Amino acid sequence: MSKIKSLKKKIFFALILLSITASAQTVRKYSNEFMNIGVDAAAFGMSNAVVASSDDVNSVYWNPAGLVHLEEKELSLMHASYFANIANYDYAGFAMPLDNESAVGFSIIRFGVDDILNTTQLIDDQGNIDYNRISLFSTADYGVTFSYARRLPLDGLNFGVNAKVIRRVIGDFASSWGFGLDAAIQFEKGDWKFGLMARDITTTFNAWSIDEEKFAEIQGAVEGQNQDLPETTEITIPKLQLGASRAFLFHHDFSLVTEVDLNFRFAETNDIISTSFTSIDPALGFEFGYIDMVFVRGGLGNFQNITQLDGSESVGFQPNIGVGFKYKGIQVDYALTDIGDQSAALYSNVFSVKLDWSIFR
Repeated sequence: MSKIKSLKKKIFFALILLSITASAQTVRKYSNEFMNIGVDAAAFGMSNAVVASSDDVNSVYWNPAGLVHLEEKELSLMHASYFANIANYDYAGFAMPLDNESAVGFSIIRFGVDDILNTTQLIDDQGNIDYNRISLFSTADYGVTFSYARRLPLDGLNFGVNAKVIRRVIGDFASSWGFGLDAAIQFEKGDWKFGLMARDITTTFNAWSIDEEKFAEIQGAVEGQNQDLPETTEITIPKLQLGASRAFLFHHDFSLVTEVDLNFRFAETNDIISTSFTSIDPALGFEFGYIDMVFVRGGLGNFQNITQLDGSESVGFQPNIGVGFKYKGIQVDYALTDIGDQSAALYSNVFSVKLDWSIFR
């Protein structure tokens, strides 16, 4: 029975992925969404409110301008599972200073579902069920980012840019290549930090290649669906993140970092603040530290207007918590997202590790 349930889950999830991809239009509200999930368990613990305060290897994702604060080479690894461990989300990042004024970074993200059962040929031309006709395939999204950051002449002001390459694969059915750019700045004044991250500033363009022979095989698999070839181009519209952060130090041993971010999409969505021009989703986070070794984190984000089954509306939000431990250049972090299932967001346990090259000395 458990195997049958697992089979149903995988088939259902595969059909969702295929239908989402097949319905792609030239411009969509939600495109390359795997690149918007986030990275680093420390950031997840703060509900991803880190655009202004990010200052390590993970700035490659959150705000490349923060890379200028690196003093050593750093490596970051993260893993998370979604949909009852059906989907895996993995990230690796590396960054290093070039000199006192600039730094570079590299990262790769993979969001994938492996060993999906392809049952489109389960029934032969005579109407007989033949389990030998079942095959396996995987669907995976890859994002590769190259980053550069530099200090500007104005004291405390830094900028950074990302060049992104997107690769998306759905078995033998379809695949795409995409390209885009991000731009970011950070400004620091005393205990205050401000950040701006503009994603997909040129719009990220995905060009899809669809195997027409494979498409013909599944074209009539679901009556009334998948009858026409989908669009072969997809454009990701820009997004903007603004953040303000402040750090507090108590008796030299205790520290507190707080941040408030505003995430803008230039489309009407179900975000808590939404107009025909833009939608805004706020996020709040904090990190409490002891002797720069032990950290406790919390945050609220993903505020959404949710329509219930009876037609009424409510506001959903995502509370996150996290803990971290750092010792001699090794930092291990854990985050539990969407505590109590308060929102429609992805629930997960997130683990990450960060290594400072100083440990090899």
